[in-house]
Amino acid sequence: MKYNRTELGDNIGFSAIIDDKFKTNSLLIRFITGLDSKNAADNAVGIGILTNSSSEYKTLAQLNEKLSSLYGASLSSGARKRGDIQVLHVSSSWINNKYAIDGEDITSEMLGIICGCIFSPNASEGSFDNESFRIVQKELIDKIEAEINNKRGYALSRAAEFAFSGEPAENSCYGTKETAGKVTAQSAYQAYKNILENAQVEIFYVAPEENPAVEQRLKNEFSAISRSHSSVKFYAPSKIKEEALRISEEFDVRQSKMVLVFKTESDDCHAIRLLSTIFGETPVSKLFMNVREKMSLCYYCASRVLFAKGSLSVDCGVERDNIEKAEKEILHQLDEIRSGNFSDEELSSALMSIDNTLTAVGDTPSSYSSWYFERFCENNIVTPEQQFEAYKAVTRERIINAAKSLSLDTVYLMLNKEVQN
Repeated sequence: MKYNRTELGDNIGFSAIIDDKFKTNSLLIRFITGLDSKNAADNAVGIGILTNSSSEYKTLAQLNEKLSSLYGASLSSGARKRGDIQVLHVSSSWINNKYAIDGEDITSEMLGIICGCIFSPNASEGSFDNESFRIVQKELIDKIEAEINNKRGYALSRAAEFAFSGEPAENSCYGTKETAGKVTAQSAYQAYKNILENAQVEIFYVAPEENPAVEQRLKNEFSAISRSHSSVKFYAPSKIKEEALRISEEFDVRQSKMVLVFKTESDDCHAIRLLSTIFGETPVSKLFMNVREKMSLCYYCASRVLFAKGSLSVDCGVERDNIEKAEKEILHQLDEIRSGNFSDEELSSALMSIDNTLTAVGDTPSSYSSWYFERFCENNIVTPEQQFEAYKAVTRERIINAAKSLSLDTVYLMLNKEVQN
């Protein structure tokens, strides 16, 4: 495997990842901008339309027909949140030229389609095509409603709103149902233009062999755009509240949800990740073995790290009567780690879990692009093997200090409505 990143222009990076085990080429273009409730929905729709049609392929049916003719090539778009930033993307995948039956230049055709969608969209007079717009706007509203219906995910989102109140991270990458409903074909187009001119761009090309034409084509396309220099903060730790905030809301759910958000001022990312793995990321973690299995206080109980915001959260599904007991035991298990009460076997198991995750990097093109994007965000370009060596170097003392650095910031409860007699 070969990895190399070059600059195509102001705030535009191009990373080529070459691995000859693949039979496909993959291109992922990420547009990185600050997360803002005022334009999150407009941004999501503006980028979403780009893979729905173009000035050449006026409808999704026409675009899909063309992609199907290229051995089932794919083209998609999406949005996600990473701390205080909104990451929008256009993604595509197609068969490598050497596997085309009649020697077609599939890569050249796909570059034409991708660049047509991004740089020559189906728009006129400052507005996207209305039919394409309506389709993508409805898809966005459906995604938002689906998030609300996923009660575990929604509880985590609500907890983030309170934990990071007043910070960009409190917002959804999709906006709200209300803001999504107010997006127009004109406002989405203006958002698209703003992203193209101002967002930080990171491009990832994963293929079995080098192809300078890909980099050159994208460089030429972006060079025609007048861009301003802007930068985003990939690491923006959240201020710890002086006293933990407690919020409860009632919903029509059978099972209550509890989310505990901890914050830290520590920048020892490897120790914090190992701490979380021991604490609640595996079936042999302290939360799973004790809170769930031994004491049967919850249906699930897991921890996760959001290092971009300097936070660690624990979420669980719990009966309403067991909430207080579950919180007490979760905090007790964290105190156990703070006191150094974790075995060498637990530490070894955590390292094995991390090793399994790191070993999977490179199994798919998307795993490569995700890995190197995260390393770019952390300003630490390393291979998975190098990263694992950093984890193995973490001492028990560093894990203990990481646990001691955590402060309970927010407790969010999604309660099932009590039946009134």
